[in-house]
Amino acid sequence: MTKKVALLDYGSGNLHSAARALARTGAEVTVTADPEVALAADGLVVPGVGAYDACMRGLKAVRGERIIGKRLAGGRPVLGICVGMQVLFERGVEHGVETEGCAEWPGTVERLAAPVLPHMGWNTVTAPADSLLFAGLDADTRFYFVHSYAAQRWEWDDEGTIAPAKLTWAEHGVPFLAAVENGPLSATQFHPEKSGDAGAHLLRNWVGSL
Repeated sequence: MTKKVALLDYGSGNLHSAARALARTGAEVTVTADPEVALAADGLVVPGVGAYDACMRGLKAVRGERIIGKRLAGGRPVLGICVGMQVLFERGVEHGVETEGCAEWPGTVERLAAPVLPHMGWNTVTAPADSLLFAGLDADTRFYFVHSYAAQRWEWDDEGTIAPAKLTWAEHGVPFLAAVENGPLSATQFHPEKSGDAGAHLLRNWVGSL
């Protein structure tokens, strides 16, 4: 059965390239800001490019944070990409401005302490052996990053949870979270839609899990 994937249109993100990449997995992709469509889809993708504050303003304008929350409350899959991952945390701090995020995960997105920013280009990641997103990919597989900010700690207390979050790390100056898999909520700091065959493989893994 063809999976239906909604790509949330809130004024931020590489919608065209993300839609193309998702369609190549065999999914039926709809670019939408309609809450009903976003809630009904088998999977929801939340892209994001630019400043944390601007993305949160755009997200709230289409009630995106409520859509994400409602889907997750019902165990319905959501995938965040780049700033679409960052806004899932409690807050972001950019240029001294602190912005409240969706707070699906605790923690703060902050500037990387690296000699060269942005972190732009290909980098390897360290994924857990039981990762669903990275299943079938070699350890030296590279993904495409473009960012200066990231979540650099995992602050969720997994003790007592049925399935602890699966954390994937990368490094640019300092270690940072490259991906998180936490029940129905997954996210990548890199751009799978710009990561060639590796990104296509990861998206097929996600769509296949819906």
